[in-house]
Amino acid sequence: MNQTLIPPVRRAFAALAISCALVAGLAPAASATAAPAPAPVSAEAGKKKVKLDASLSKKRVKVNEKVTLKGTLQAAENADGTDSLEAIIVQQLQGSVWVNIADTTCRPNSTFSLKLSFSLSAVITLRAYHPETTLYASAYTSSNLTLRVG
Repeated sequence: MNQTLIPPVRRAFAALAISCALVAGLAPAASATAAPAPAPVSAEAGKKKVKLDASLSKKRVKVNEKVTLKGTLQAAENADGTDSLEAIIVQQLQGSVWVNIADTTCRPNSTFSLKLSFSLSAVITLRAYHPETTLYASAYTSSNLTLRVG
């Protein structure tokens, strides 16, 4: 029996060629799944703009004392004549991140009100936020609200 052995150099080149072919075939698929799909421009263009205003009933409160946050959600026009309930989220700045602490709902061109209390002495920075929906674009208050608790 005459058995031919593949020389080690030829075997190494064959393994390298197979490895390169596998990596080249998988690399485009991996990069395609890692990148998020771009949002359609036409969907964003169709959303109605809203403006969110809010204020606190007091600038300074004692620990565990309630303070009222009142505001309005103004829309240039109701989208498609609907009168939907829109989410309003109160966020607190913690470090450099906005954290959700309370929420309510509000109809466009209407008011909302929330009672908040805090159990620690601190200077707290708040804002109201309206997340993007299928009808309306996202919005947040143009200025932050500062509350002294203590």
